[in-house]
Amino acid sequence: MVNPISAYHRESGSLLYSYLISLPLLLLYEVLIILSQPNPDYLVRISVDAWFKSLFASFGLHTITATLLVAAVAGGVILYRQRSELASVKSRYFWFMIAESFIYAVVISLVISQFLGFLLNISADSALAGMSKLQLIALSLGAGLYEELFFRVILVGLLVFIFKRYLKSKNTTYALSAILAALMFSTVHYIGQMGDSFELGSFLFRFLFGLALNVVYVIRGFGMAAWTHALYDLIVIMRM
Repeated sequence: MVNPISAYHRESGSLLYSYLISLPLLLLYEVLIILSQPNPDYLVRISVDAWFKSLFASFGLHTITATLLVAAVAGGVILYRQRSELASVKSRYFWFMIAESFIYAVVISLVISQFLGFLLNISADSALAGMSKLQLIALSLGAGLYEELFFRVILVGLLVFIFKRYLKSKNTTYALSAILAALMFSTVHYIGQMGDSFELGSFLFRFLFGLALNVVYVIRGFGMAAWTHALYDLIVIMRM
């Protein structure tokens, strides 16, 4: 008899489940960005999303249409490649995955905060001012999706590809890739007009948070890492 916990862990970590559970983050983010910011000429977006949309705009494409088209094409490829598994997709797994991500978000936040508090006696919290709750919720969902897509899937994958050519140790390759990606993940929050003022506590927290999300991504997949990130940001907003 198949162990239901083992079956859930194996199936929910697949690319198919990651794609399906990430779709609501994309759609909610795009809708809430528009609803929370009535001026269509100046929409505050997640930096990684802004990078992608700037790329689309440089080719003369409508940015939102291009974004949804890329997501649809990627989904079509994933659904085709895993078409044999579509009939066995279990809707209850998605609720379990969100609950699991929530637990990861809380545990990671508490562990890192306690560690930094003990080590440096500083707070990792950063102030978010001048934005509405709805706007912050939208940005939280976008951060989970786009930052995990770029810093975990694309960047870590690219770094691993590069370091494999120069390093013989697989463990060193993955560790160095994860550390560099986490450093870049933390650094990007202080760049640009909407960037935070640099603080050691918040920088270290984001660095360690990035490393933790790398672990979630490797063990449980992209979808789980994206929701863990998004739910952590939502928890921070609700505490404000």
